[in-house]
Amino acid sequence: MTIYRERLWASPLVFISTALIIPASLLVFLPINPTAGVFVAILLYLAIVAALILGSPVLRVTDDALTAGRATIPLVFVGELTAYRGEAATLARGRKLDARAWLLIRGWVSPVAKIDVLDPEDPTPYWLVSTRKPEALIEAISSARARVEGSADQS
Repeated sequence: MTIYRERLWASPLVFISTALIIPASLLVFLPINPTAGVFVAILLYLAIVAALILGSPVLRVTDDALTAGRATIPLVFVGELTAYRGEAATLARGRKLDARAWLLIRGWVSPVAKIDVLDPEDPTPYWLVSTRKPEALIEAISSARARVEGSADQS
């Protein structure tokens, strides 16, 4: 069962700024053929929009795992959870970043959540994922872990 789900959509400003491909392609193709120029401009913009939409990763917390994009980690291997916003998020993504960390960073999403990895076989010390709601993500992971630990204690 999914407890938390968030798609990391591009911001509206990204969609607006990518519209600059329209006048750029018109500038190139209009002298060749006006009809082809308009067709190529529209087609290129739609292709960029489709890539932004289809390429938007999903964060998902289920009863037993955290999925961020294509990566999944069982909750039993999730350690300390930390939310970062503002300057702290910038530092976490920059100067304080461990080169071995697994990243799911999107430039249009400033806040991040740090998820420590407890798996002794995994060389990755932590995951750093962009999320618009880091506190909600951490709360979902914590509640799912509590359920898993509670059901393990009853067994």
